[in-house]
Amino acid sequence: MPVEFLTEEQKRQYGRFSDEPTETQLSKFFHLDDADLSLINKCRGEYNRLGFALQLTTVRFLGTFLPDPTEVPPGVIYFIARQLNITDVGCLKKYLHRKVTRYTHSDEIQRFYGYHDFNTSPWKEQLTEILYNRSWISNERPILMFDFATAWLIQHKVLLPGATTLSRLISEVRDKAANQLWQKLSSLPNQEQKAKLEAILQVPEGSRVSRFDNLRKGPYTISGPAFNKAIDRYQELKEFRLQDIDFSNIPPVRLKNLARHAGVVSMHKIARMPDDKRIATLVAFVKVFEVIALDDALDVLDLLITDIAGTAKKLGQKKRLRTLKDLDKSALALAEVCSFILNQDSQDKNLVENIFEHISKDKLEEAIATVNNLARPPDDCFHDEMVNQYGRVRLFLPRLLNKIEFRAAPAGTAVIDALNYLVKFGISRKQIFDTPPLDIITKSWKRLVFDKESRATKQGYTLCFLDRLQDNLRRRDIYVKNSDRWGDPGRP
Repeated sequence: MPVEFLTEEQKRQYGRFSDEPTETQLSKFFHLDDADLSLINKCRGEYNRLGFALQLTTVRFLGTFLPDPTEVPPGVIYFIARQLNITDVGCLKKYLHRKVTRYTHSDEIQRFYGYHDFNTSPWKEQLTEILYNRSWISNERPILMFDFATAWLIQHKVLLPGATTLSRLISEVRDKAANQLWQKLSSLPNQEQKAKLEAILQVPEGSRVSRFDNLRKGPYTISGPAFNKAIDRYQELKEFRLQDIDFSNIPPVRLKNLARHAGVVSMHKIARMPDDKRIATLVAFVKVFEVIALDDALDVLDLLITDIAGTAKKLGQKKRLRTLKDLDKSALALAEVCSFILNQDSQDKNLVENIFEHISKDKLEEAIATVNNLARPPDDCFHDEMVNQYGRVRLFLPRLLNKIEFRAAPAGTAVIDALNYLVKFGISRKQIFDTPPLDIITKSWKRLVFDKESRATKQGYTLCFLDRLQDNLRRRDIYVKNSDRWGDPGRP
């Protein structure tokens, strides 16, 4: 990485006062205790005492001595002067007359308070090791590492080196960690896997893009074909068999960051990388994007099931609206008859004849039939319309049943039993299931699942299974191995 990652403004502020310290900072870094005052009072003259105190508190706060000790905010000068009972702060100008005095004071402060030079052992070595460990386990931005290093040096009373020296050290450490990452990752796959990884950078004849570019593209629509394409993408990444490799020595954050970089950088740029870096980048890409592809497919599945139910509900509502006029007409006719009955003498033997004189028998039978056909039972949730959506389910059901490895907590075993049954019979032409697991069928689904002869229908049972699968996935009673978003919640 480039050494010069600091802006000009950051360089100017390094080891300098950027603003007046806060009240908390003044009390923490600029308060003079008895030991401080005892040492300061050995200086002759108010300007020497004030200058010595400013150098002492400046190195505490900034971690370095200023070339001009008087270049401090006015608030600091007055805060120090009050503690020293100095009323005329203008005397501080005299402190600049003799460089020897200033250097003598800074040397005395270093000896008395135990400040260290950055290049003396073991401070540079310790900081380098700490920075390397941070860089190895996380892809921390260089400016954050620079701020951390500055704070660490101040905490351990190590005088700050130059900004360029520290930024160069950070760059070297990050480069060393990156090289180590590339070497480790590139050594994990075997030669066959490396050849397969290299091959995805090639553009097939007759195509305009490489397999690598296609594998980077996730689903962007919610449909059965989109789910199938997402599953195919997952299967293609899974065929590299990188899940069999032990990645425990690779920091997950570094692996994901490298994969994220591969996901946005040009394929041609990856192809021009040095061998170790190129293989490492492809390994990280396939390893991480395999999980991403699985999560994308499951996201599409979740949204697809929701869309199927939503479409059925909309169709049911539209159908309901279209039939309301007929339903209202029939209901009003029946209400009129009921009102007529209630207003007649209960002992009237000719009640039926009177009713039929009021409304014909044919119209009454027609009204009753209309109400029975159009009125929905309280537990109806547009399940009849769901049956019409089975054609959409057939498009993605085979891959759902055979290409995803679902696992279950104890509360999800009923869904797994239904899944295993559908794997065996679900994609056959058989329309009636003989002995399917019935634990997944709730009361509201019985009307759709069972026909008039109380047999489980293929369409109804499959749609019920999808509904229960979605519910259990969301509650994580059903989970998918190797998935991040839909994986085992108890996984460490």
